[in-house]
Amino acid sequence: MSEKSLPDKKLKQYEVILETEKEATLSLIRAIDETQRKSNSSGSGDVSQYSLHQADQGTDTDSREREVYMLEEEQKKLKKLNLALRRIYEKTYGICEICGGYIPEFRLKIIPYARYCIECKSAEEQRKKRR
Repeated sequence: MSEKSLPDKKLKQYEVILETEKEATLSLIRAIDETQRKSNSSGSGDVSQYSLHQADQGTDTDSREREVYMLEEEQKKLKKLNLALRRIYEKTYGICEICGGYIPEFRLKIIPYARYCIECKSAEEQRKKRR
């Protein structure tokens, strides 16, 4: 456990925010999954369900690719949310993983799963750009 931590009252507030965000993310993942399942099962029956025109097939493929991308992004977000919840339980939530300083509250309200303060996140992005 860290010597430095947010007050328990604040941690509880962020836990509620993260749990709410997690439920919304899980709902979206389930909806995308259901849509994909329906589109896969509808292709196994009536030939009239198939897109006969090449442009329609391209649109169908593009739509499925977007769904896969959205699903992957939501799964990444879910992982970040779960890690943030773990940090709450360990009382390290709201502490920058690089410098050990507090992450500003306005940042946590926008990105509740943030792991870095603004300065460290900016420096991290600059390092990535130089590669």
